[in-house]
Amino acid sequence: MYTKPLKIAISGALGKMGTNLIKEICRNNYRNIFLSSAIVKKGNIFIKKDVGEIIGIGNIGTLITDSLQKEINNFDVLIDFTNPQNTIDNLNICALNKKKIVIGTTGLSETDIKKIKLLSNTIGIVLSPNYSIGINLMLKLLKIATSVVGKNSDIEIIEAHHREKIDAPSGTAIEMGKTISNVMNWDFEKQAIYTRKGVNNKRKKDEIGFSTIRAGDIIGNHKVIFASIGERIEIMHKATNRLAFSKGAIRAAIWLTLHKKIGLFNMYDVLNI
Repeated sequence: MYTKPLKIAISGALGKMGTNLIKEICRNNYRNIFLSSAIVKKGNIFIKKDVGEIIGIGNIGTLITDSLQKEINNFDVLIDFTNPQNTIDNLNICALNKKKIVIGTTGLSETDIKKIKLLSNTIGIVLSPNYSIGINLMLKLLKIATSVVGKNSDIEIIEAHHREKIDAPSGTAIEMGKTISNVMNWDFEKQAIYTRKGVNNKRKKDEIGFSTIRAGDIIGNHKVIFASIGERIEIMHKATNRLAFSKGAIRAAIWLTLHKKIGLFNMYDVLNI
């Protein structure tokens, strides 16, 4: 249990994850944890409005702002589920001011990842493509399944998300593929197959096939198939709302603050699995 006051800032406060995070913090399930800053992009019409009023939970005393820099002395940890450019900009500000950050942004480039690794020498960072406890347990199960049946299976990853999601495949699906590749000692970039259009050959053995669905308001479904002759293993996770992601991100913020660590961490570290 966290006993000291912990002030959390949310970047992208009016986005899907931002509003969900704010609602979760304000449910009063967390002793001594407070939403101190609600940050949105410049030009938003709700600047200086109470964020609780705007997202429909009533006045909570936190005004919407478009400047992380102006809030720098008003929070302990920033939670960022926005876009790569904004996240890296926020990361630079946090690093300069010795503020911890929890990053849930997906679609980050290799250059972005290198920057995150570099700045983790200065501040504590938790980086994960998915903050669901269930997904991280699934990643653990994938390691076990791959070590047992990976060599004798055709491996396929199927993921589905809402129609507004920009990156594809999802960061979570990519993480699943990399987890499998690490166990198999494969080069992920060479083994990953994202399309089979125009390929008139039979399936190669050492491949990880990806299938992507974008439709409606699907929050997040992921399934990995290990198919061999006569049987197949399917490991699947379905998110029915964003509460699981919010709980995990807040748990990561608490963990990062509680342990006062500098470095780059993921949800395996947070969950100690």
